[in-house]
Amino acid sequence: MSFHEYLHGRRAPSLEGLRFSVLALGDSSYEFFCETGKQFDKRLEELGGTRLFPRMDCDLDYDEPASEWLEGVISSLSEGQVNSAAAVPAAKASVGDQTYSRTNPFKAEVLENINLNGRGSNKETHHLELSLEGSGLTFEPGDSLGIYPKNDSDLVDMLLMELDWDPEETIKVNKQGELRQLRESLISDFEITVLTKSLIEQAALLSGNEDLKELVKPGNEERLKEYREGRDLLDFVRDFGSWGESAQEFVSILRKMPARLYSIASSLSAYPDEVHLTIGAVRYESHGRERKGVCSILCADRLQPGDLLPIYIQHNQNFKQPKNPDTPIIMVGPGTGIAPFRSFIQDREESEAKGKTWLFFGDQHFVTDFLYQTEWQKWLETGVLTKMDVAFSRDTDEKVYVQNRMREQSKELYEWIQEGAAIYICGDEKNMAHDVHNTLIEIIEKEGNMSHANAQAYLEEMQQNKRYQRDVY
Repeated sequence: MSFHEYLHGRRAPSLEGLRFSVLALGDSSYEFFCETGKQFDKRLEELGGTRLFPRMDCDLDYDEPASEWLEGVISSLSEGQVNSAAAVPAAKASVGDQTYSRTNPFKAEVLENINLNGRGSNKETHHLELSLEGSGLTFEPGDSLGIYPKNDSDLVDMLLMELDWDPEETIKVNKQGELRQLRESLISDFEITVLTKSLIEQAALLSGNEDLKELVKPGNEERLKEYREGRDLLDFVRDFGSWGESAQEFVSILRKMPARLYSIASSLSAYPDEVHLTIGAVRYESHGRERKGVCSILCADRLQPGDLLPIYIQHNQNFKQPKNPDTPIIMVGPGTGIAPFRSFIQDREESEAKGKTWLFFGDQHFVTDFLYQTEWQKWLETGVLTKMDVAFSRDTDEKVYVQNRMREQSKELYEWIQEGAAIYICGDEKNMAHDVHNTLIEIIEKEGNMSHANAQAYLEEMQQNKRYQRDVY
């Protein structure tokens, strides 16, 4: 963020003589796909830089375009004075150091699958325990686990019925020419629950439907955005029909099934050869149909002990405990945001870290939704967890959230910050993380007797010094 602000600000330097190329990583289901990469690419040129190789915009399935970009950059460099002949094998070697990875997931056995919520809860949160035995995979508290899920077979069957294609027809599923039956491919290989702008625009080129062509015309961006909200591929096919002249042409523009990332809820030192997750089941209704989260409902409804799940470790260097174990930490994790903090505390218990720890947790009801309650109580008793504040929003007439508890404790919370405490937030980005961020600024402003602008700058400095870290989704 600071680099972006610097380059786009008045103090940006002349970059005559700089050679650059931008690889933009994004997710085409978001409105501003790869927007930051596009801004960097444009600005570097405006400041006088020379483009080595055209910008490449990558979706979640980024391996092939990223390799093409890397080879293009290296080729461009080798044409000049820089000798980089060794760069390609070196880059490829670093990717293959680990046997199991995002492109070669490990099939982990399910050891336990437990619903953490009590009877009568409005929520369903699953505690999943997976075996890593024989994988060689390692992780640290703060890292995430990627899961490659499968689509609900009932949804695939409804889609095939609408398309009126042979479920057993053989199609190619990738550029390597791997063959698979259409039904199995729609279950395992392709995303069918999210409509991206890119997909709709490509479908319009292959379709004869005039209403669809109208929807993607310039000037109709808001209509297109509104249409995509809460709809999936089945809705799209019902509304506008199929595209292309074959099943192969139809799937050729579908996005590959992306992995779902979950914060790891266990410490490897506490549970060797295991990894634990905390997954909230996603169910809702939209446009007259019941919708289900692809991965969360696989875990909630269809995953049994003994089943295998394709996984990989996603390391996260931006959500790590302080290097000094004596540093106090403040953790804010409502709902499933509690997951990484279970990992933090398990790890601190094993390493006998001495720094103070303070947890803010919130959910709907104390009786049914206090996730891992007995574990937190045990850690409070042993002193591994110094302090805990909870907020159960539906147990009182007026809803109380974690940020309310933080305001109540503002004086002590600011004292911890002054002592050098690091702050961690995990959970919902749209509401909770935004509210907690503003609450922290309020507390710093009030207790530190600062202006609002100075309190904002204080928190930004904490962020740059890695004393304020967020894992939000």
